[in-house]
Amino acid sequence: MDGAYTNLADWFEYLNSDCDYEKWSQYLYAHLQDLGIVRGKGLDIGCGSGRFTREFQRRGFAMTGYDVSEQMLAKAQQLSAKEGVFPQYILSDARAVRVLGEKADFALCVNDCLNYIPPKDIVSAFTHIRNCLKKEAAFLFDVSSETKLRETIGNNVFCEDREELAYLWFNRLLEDRVEMEITLFVKQADGRFVRSEERHVQYIHSASFLQDAAERAGFSVLATEGAFGDRTDRSRVNFLCVRK
Repeated sequence: MDGAYTNLADWFEYLNSDCDYEKWSQYLYAHLQDLGIVRGKGLDIGCGSGRFTREFQRRGFAMTGYDVSEQMLAKAQQLSAKEGVFPQYILSDARAVRVLGEKADFALCVNDCLNYIPPKDIVSAFTHIRNCLKKEAAFLFDVSSETKLRETIGNNVFCEDREELAYLWFNRLLEDRVEMEITLFVKQADGRFVRSEERHVQYIHSASFLQDAAERAGFSVLATEGAFGDRTDRSRVNFLCVRK
């Protein structure tokens, strides 16, 4: 069984097309505007196939995307070239990011990247990110909430059958994490389906734990809210921070 985001890399944005990337990007950009950040250097940590990296590059920022998956970064490069935008991509774990050149004006770490980091490493990850940022730079991050992982994802099975592929997604809830096994069946040109498997582990972080970790690492937490700013949403927790 392969590691996370090897076989899924080619299909990640396709399978998540219903998450409204346009609205999500605008939500993040609006927060940057509120802080007076409308140009400069940005970091997209855990960028995956680069959806947000490309979007903010198009908005005029000099973007660098970081991800631990070589396959995701290869897809990011491919999609960037196709769309005619050229951010920089670096193979790096979120716990070891380093900035090239001058420090950045903002950093993103969204769409569950931090759920892949164990609690014991969160402060270290935040500290590395802080060290890549200018004073008063913005740090926008999120996690899938405790409610989502414990009640919606944990111990449940999901499946979908599309024309190009099908998948089975099995989840096992443990005390502090959800262990996920995903089986893909991808249609080939001759009509055959090729099977592949990969394993993911997402850790459950409380909002209070993450706020404390961010403050310990040198950030001021200005706000927390649900998806797209909806304070009644219980599936996702968004954090708006600035570097002290």
